[in-house]
Amino acid sequence: MWKKISASALALSIAVSGFANVNEADAAKVDQVTRGEYVKAVIDSMGIELGTGKTVKFTDVPDSLKPYIEKAIELKLIEVKTGKKFKPNANITREEAAVGLANAIQDGKTYPEDILKKYKDINSAKKENLDELAKAISLGFLTGYTDKTLKLKNVLAENHFDLLLERFLKEYKSTVSLRILGTSDIHTNIMNYDYYKDTESNSLGLVKVATLIKNAREENSNSLLFDNGDAIQGTPLGSYKQAVDVLEEGEEHPSITAMEYLDYDASTLGNHEFNYGLDYLDEVYDDANFPFVNANIRDASSGSYKYDPYVIVEKEVVDSKGNKTTIKVGVTGIVPPQILNWDKSHLLGKVTVDDSVQAVEKVIPEMQNQGADVIVVLSHSGLGDTTHTVGEEDVTYLLSKVDGVDAIISGHAHGVFPGKVDDTLTGVDTEKGTMNGVPVVMPGKYGSHLGVIDLTLEEKGEEWEVVAGTSEVREIAKDSSDVDQALAAAVEEAHEGTIEYVRQPVGKTSADIHSYFSQVLDDPSIQIVTNAQSLYVQQKIKGTEFENLPVLSAGAPFKAGTRSDPEYYTYVPAGELAIKNVADLYLYDNTLAILKVTGADVKEWLEMSAGQFNQIDSTSNEEQQLINTDFRSYNYDVIDGVTYEIDVTQPAKYDASGNVVNEGAERIVNLQYKGEPIDLDQEFIVATNNYRANGSFPGVRNASHIEVYPHENRQAIIDYIIANETIDPSADNNWKFAELPESANVVFESSKKAVDSIPEGSNIEYLGDGTDGFGKYSIK
Repeated sequence: MWKKISASALALSIAVSGFANVNEADAAKVDQVTRGEYVKAVIDSMGIELGTGKTVKFTDVPDSLKPYIEKAIELKLIEVKTGKKFKPNANITREEAAVGLANAIQDGKTYPEDILKKYKDINSAKKENLDELAKAISLGFLTGYTDKTLKLKNVLAENHFDLLLERFLKEYKSTVSLRILGTSDIHTNIMNYDYYKDTESNSLGLVKVATLIKNAREENSNSLLFDNGDAIQGTPLGSYKQAVDVLEEGEEHPSITAMEYLDYDASTLGNHEFNYGLDYLDEVYDDANFPFVNANIRDASSGSYKYDPYVIVEKEVVDSKGNKTTIKVGVTGIVPPQILNWDKSHLLGKVTVDDSVQAVEKVIPEMQNQGADVIVVLSHSGLGDTTHTVGEEDVTYLLSKVDGVDAIISGHAHGVFPGKVDDTLTGVDTEKGTMNGVPVVMPGKYGSHLGVIDLTLEEKGEEWEVVAGTSEVREIAKDSSDVDQALAAAVEEAHEGTIEYVRQPVGKTSADIHSYFSQVLDDPSIQIVTNAQSLYVQQKIKGTEFENLPVLSAGAPFKAGTRSDPEYYTYVPAGELAIKNVADLYLYDNTLAILKVTGADVKEWLEMSAGQFNQIDSTSNEEQQLINTDFRSYNYDVIDGVTYEIDVTQPAKYDASGNVVNEGAERIVNLQYKGEPIDLDQEFIVATNNYRANGSFPGVRNASHIEVYPHENRQAIIDYIIANETIDPSADNNWKFAELPESANVVFESSKKAVDSIPEGSNIEYLGDGTDGFGKYSIK
């Protein structure tokens, strides 16, 4: 190893030129640095803990140097030339040394390469090194010669290396690369299996995400794993464990078993966690060996938090110097306040729900006082908008503006971020995966993706501070090669029990049932639901004060390409009907409900539903999209028992949230009951579900009486099919579009498979490919 140059010589060199401005004649007088010398000197100066060196297989490296080379390769301090030879005695160039040291500074920053343009010989540099050279120059440990050259191909001289190393060490700080992994909206899709189609599916499944988790942890052992909620409901497996193979005291729910197998560090609660009531929720989660957090649900009686508002996870990590240290990660979570409406029958009088943004703002100082170095928010909430309205549903973007938030796992909307967002959201960097500088992930639905957030922390005295962060989403493989077989085995009993359950026959259908056109035609898949609901309610109100009131029935298309998924449709072939088919017709574990409303309320209810359609310009012959994709298909209620037309040339009265946007607008025309114009003052009973009954739909919110029954809508459909033995799935055509202008070129999208199911004599025509895997159709 070389001798250190004297302090006076060092000072003189710095005074004359900085790192590189010693002339070449002087450089020739000093010894040159070898690759082995460079590695050992840098690692020693950084104070990094060495490994054993056993991973180094180079045949030309002495055992004493192997631990240094092992660490240097890990930190990308040195370029490996061949597979068998390291060449420790070969000289190292100025370019190699500067790039290696720049690699060691993991500050998460981007340095503009324009700074390189002033050097006449920059074209001699390797293109892949330009970003690191820009970093080295920007940080000041590479300054070049007085003739505006860098002489990157020159061999590094000892005196230059001393200066380079000294300046590097001024910039080098101990850092930690912390990885946050996130899942959301698994909805009991633990296996890669579609229980509705009764077949394996490689587009979903936590058993596939498990492999992504394993790989991400291998890349960075400083990893934490969190779930963002909606884990225990959503497929027949969830229904099976809740109602058929009921959990016993001490028995683990398969979702908990899966999360324990994957070693989750914490989770929050999604809105669907409350579908089965608080007692069931407690029974599911009291067996978990990891914490659940929620900061905005309170006990209605005491006002205290219903669940732990946050937890501090102490994570032992290895820093950039190879030393072990502990990072304190504060984790909190929120759920939409709308659960009070969606599951009113389970929650009324038992809990209250605070505004999500205000709840997070409240607990952040508490986590900071507990020593949290990093704060992660599990936001079971969509991205939302830029304006805060107290009690709103989707607030993730707003949470990215809350001081102290370092990372957010989002969900609820079943979307993917980083990805396309509304143009009104400013401060969004989809390349880095950040909102207002905060890394955010939304990892799809049903186990389609894994969210990965990478944070860089710097040591600040005795604490750590997040200085940079990025996010990405990783998609599961398209085949079964990534299935974690051990996880599959862990939930095999529940999985096989569910399959046996959904295969139980309940009746027959004389024709195919599908939802391909459920948004544009009166549809059999909805008709079956509304018929079953009507029959159930008529029996329930016998002998009550409502017995003589006319019964209407409301149903909506649940699977209609929802949220940009061209495979998300119901299709049941003619023949035997099993429970799996009924579950495909009616996805949710809703219970039946009735509302007493007036004819005027029925009209407003339908005006709200008609917001699903864009306004069609009757004077234009340009192509116009009929479906408003911002409007959820499950909010498009068809009401049977009355007849009506929808005039889409008129503006919508309500937006997708039920707010009046065009006062006086009327899309619902020719609304009749028993062939006569509806009496706006007449009272009706409307059969629906608890979700709609407890919501704030126009018309619904005016109901003078609401009653929620304990029986599931799905069970009512099963009973209806069993009673009829064979059903004829045909719609009664109680609604249609008002006549469209002859010149109007109106189109909509549905599954490409729908081309084989276009109803005979309909005014629908297949046009070809649509967007994102959909097919495009016209309607006259």
